[in-house]
Amino acid sequence: MQPDPQDAPQARPAGVRPDAPSQTLSRALTMLEAVAERETPPSIAELAEAVDVHRSVAYRMLRTFEVHGLLRRDAAGLVRGAPGLVTLAGGVEQDLRAAALPELTAVSADLGMTAFLVVWDGRDCLTLTTVEPPRGNLVTQRPGTRHPLGVGAPGVAIAAALSAEERERLGRADDEAAGPLTGPRIEEARTRGWAQSRDEVITGVGSVAAPVPAPGRMPAALAVVFTAPSVDHGAVGERLTAAAQRLSAALGEI
Repeated sequence: MQPDPQDAPQARPAGVRPDAPSQTLSRALTMLEAVAERETPPSIAELAEAVDVHRSVAYRMLRTFEVHGLLRRDAAGLVRGAPGLVTLAGGVEQDLRAAALPELTAVSADLGMTAFLVVWDGRDCLTLTTVEPPRGNLVTQRPGTRHPLGVGAPGVAIAAALSAEERERLGRADDEAAGPLTGPRIEEARTRGWAQSRDEVITGVGSVAAPVPAPGRMPAALAVVFTAPSVDHGAVGERLTAAAQRLSAALGEI
């Protein structure tokens, strides 16, 4: 029996590693990220620059996203997220977000601050869910917002939630924006159960965050942001720690 030529291993282009990522897919994802991270909708020309491709290539990529309902153009021709993104993101840590929502709602109402859930995402911490207070000084924290590990109270809290092996493996690597993932500040957050910061991520904004003890799950933290110059960090930290403990218990029942 002769072997089928289609079953034979295909030659790999010279210089291409077997684990090399797809450049086409990487550019497409970069386009999605560029739309999500901008404060104002970008034009096709701006997306082409962000992705580093010719405008005609960016247009074809955009048309593909439009067909799949992930991006759309408004009347001015600017690019915005489409409803398909909501569906796509709906399953991301769904049980964690659902369990965290009651705690975030209570914390936000009690403290009059924007409360949010962050999770570990590579070398960053990523905001998954946000609850804004019914009154008080509002600081907006959009879902999808990210900043480096070890920076700001949420970044320190997430670093504290990582195992020693994970923190040692990540270290600082080549990421100049990341803060140290070991040291007294991280250990203090692990010991007392919360971290605090001011002017680290956004000038004039303070934050307190508490890691969620949930072994076997993605490291996460509950956090608040505020602009008030004088805040009882200890009281806020204890409130968040209690909420994080309740969230941990709820996750254990799922």
